[in-house]
Amino acid sequence: MARPPLNKDKLLATATELFSSKGYQATSVRDIAAAMGMTVSNIYHYFGSKEGLLRAIMGHYSQVLLDQLREVVSRDLEPLQRFRLLLSTHLTVAGTRFRENKIFLLDDERLSPEGREDSRGVQREVMAIYMGELQNLAAAGKLRDEELRIQAFNIFGIINWHMRWYRPQGPLSLEETIDKICDFILLGMIKRSVGE
Repeated sequence: MARPPLNKDKLLATATELFSSKGYQATSVRDIAAAMGMTVSNIYHYFGSKEGLLRAIMGHYSQVLLDQLREVVSRDLEPLQRFRLLLSTHLTVAGTRFRENKIFLLDDERLSPEGREDSRGVQREVMAIYMGELQNLAAAGKLRDEELRIQAFNIFGIINWHMRWYRPQGPLSLEETIDKICDFILLGMIKRSVGE
């Protein structure tokens, strides 16, 4: 008997909602199947395991983030302008996809060694993008401190902490939140002119 066609986007959205609200550990494949009105075997057939679903969610989110960050760094802009756009884009992706971002940040340790290596690969790519842009800022004489790896890790700490706790129904809009985070990061790292 042929399996019914699977709406993978709907399944991934349902799994994302359940993983982000209940947590990966507390969500079973049976919970996801019940929410979708399908059998557990359908999910296993297409994704192999609960981790397969998690990795598909993380892989999709990572691809969207990397594609948008790469597009920013391909632009011919002044280094500081491009760096602010990089921060803003990163925060926008994380904020508009806050459930996927939460899963990416919180459930990495739940992955198999292969899944963790995939996640680390994405993190290395994001780091390489930021390091390239920080090098551009350093070459333009814009940075107060040229310990670039420390700068990058500080930036990720700020972005990840804010986006871990971000909620769309909060007192500030996403755009206001992003502006405040970008201002805070840039204030700490960019040289000021005399008199500023």
